[in-house]
Amino acid sequence: MDQTRNFEGNSYPAGNSPQQNTANSGSPQSMTIPVIEERVHLDKQVVEKGSVRIIKSVTEQEVPVNIPLIQEEHDIQRVPINEYVDTPPPPVRYEGDTMIIPIVQEVMVVQKRLMVVEELHITKNRVQTHDVQQVSLRKEEIRVERISPDQAPQS
Repeated sequence: MDQTRNFEGNSYPAGNSPQQNTANSGSPQSMTIPVIEERVHLDKQVVEKGSVRIIKSVTEQEVPVNIPLIQEEHDIQRVPINEYVDTPPPPVRYEGDTMIIPIVQEVMVVQKRLMVVEELHITKNRVQTHDVQQVSLRKEEIRVERISPDQAPQS
């Protein structure tokens, strides 16, 4: 026996399908075929899995620091000159790093004349020494601890 199957899965004897019946009766009858489409809808939810505790500590440590210190020392030399001069020399003169201060003395002669008895030659020297001082330095350290949700304090 011949059978015809329609879209709904029903089977009819050959020549007896509903489409053929409507064609024979003269009134057109439409058939609806559903089209199915699946769609997805997603929602996100924030779930606390744990928390973090940050601990900051400051440590202090004594460290030696080498500090260069500069001080000036003066070397004073007495240089005998013993020369007579007609006019007083300038009170101070410089030759390089050396400052020269003439020392004058009045000497009794039939005439009064100035005689340079000596000069002070003062040389400035820079001396660098190293001094070790104890200096306190601070250092911050950060520690991070993870806290699971069952250990977190309830608020």
